Amino acid sequence: VQFVESGGGLVQAGGSLRLACAASGSIRSTNPMGWYRQAPGKQREWVAGVSSGGTTYYADSRKGRFTISRDNAKNTVYLQMNSLTPEDTGVYYCYADQSTRYWGQGTQVTVSS
Repeated sequence: VQFVESGGGLVQAGGSLRLACAASGSIRSTNPMGWYRQAPGKQREWVAGVSSGGTTYYADSRKGRFTISRDNAKNTVYLQMNSLTPEDTGVYYCYADQSTRYWGQGTQVTVSS
């Protein structure tokens, strides 16, 4: 299983970014996927997920600002992030679940005030 993450970068507070994570190998549309974030000096925290059936789930702090989606034809999961604040800064990791959880390499998001 391999992932290619993209879309991270530096943005001002109030701005938007769209992350993408393309999975290859054995990952299929039947596998739940999602995103975690790891802020500097903190543990990795779950941000959002999408089930094999397309149901989406969000951490309370991201509801209304973040949107997760997936393109099954491309085996890709996206995270649209709006109204970003400096507290959203961190490395964002995508994941996919089979019998184990597979992780992407992470993409840095930095939100300046």
